[in-house]
Amino acid sequence: MSRAEVEAGAGAVRVEDAAVRKPSPLWTFGLFRSELLTTFRRWRTIALLAVLAAVPILIGIAIKIETRGGSTAGGGGGEGPAFISQITNNGLFLVFTALAATLPFFLPMAIGVIAGDAIAGEANAGTLRYLLVAPAGRTRLLLTKYATTMTFCLVATLVVALSALTVGALLFPLGELTTISGTRISFTEGLGRALLIALVVAASLIGVAALGLFVSTLTNSGIAAMATTVGLLITIQILDQIPQLHALQPYFFSHYWLSFADLMRDPVYWDDMVRNLGLQGLYAAVFGSAAWARFAAKDITA
Repeated sequence: MSRAEVEAGAGAVRVEDAAVRKPSPLWTFGLFRSELLTTFRRWRTIALLAVLAAVPILIGIAIKIETRGGSTAGGGGGEGPAFISQITNNGLFLVFTALAATLPFFLPMAIGVIAGDAIAGEANAGTLRYLLVAPAGRTRLLLTKYATTMTFCLVATLVVALSALTVGALLFPLGELTTISGTRISFTEGLGRALLIALVVAASLIGVAALGLFVSTLTNSGIAAMATTVGLLITIQILDQIPQLHALQPYFFSHYWLSFADLMRDPVYWDDMVRNLGLQGLYAAVFGSAAWARFAAKDITA
């Protein structure tokens, strides 16, 4: 047999092998389903969701105790934590208050833990190499990890919202809402806006998820990746409060997080929310690309 025939045969084997190893869409869905089950079955994930669910409960009980004698909770105004002044009149405002209270720290910290552990945790456990032996491919595996993290973002946000809605309904009256603009809307419309706010809050965390995933590709230690991601989150939010950095602050991923309060205006003020979502998309593109470049060239030894 000639050398040309041998090379042609080897090429045919490689093509056939590639065809065999190419995963089907159904297999990809199975990988995503497996990642979801693995993530949400971990005690760490359950503990994070339990802590997030406890925040609205503590806020609701504290406000109920504070206003037991007829005093008013919180201060005036309408944005962010100032929603707290409206909770005694309508328990639905506890949803807005809980999301405003958890968004600066608790929610991004939870996302940072999940995203930071996505790749580094597998490497530390010695399972990353076996995942790549299956017909997944690095890009497909990375996208699956990111999709799983984003699913956790949505679930975590909804857990906060549902916990707050339940506590608000149990401890305070429900009914028509007064918007920041002073107009009245029905409870059904207010419930719809609460759901929309929860979705906006979840979307506000896509940049954090991409950042955490990138950090996770830099190390084989899940704890180091989680600590670094959470540390970066805290640092960015501290920098966002320094007046001397006002020129840079609109580019920090946390700068427009509380813009969701504009959904409680009538009419809704969209400008800051659009800036927020655009900024999150930019962070997701930059750090997602960096994560892919790093992971594609990474020497997998574990």
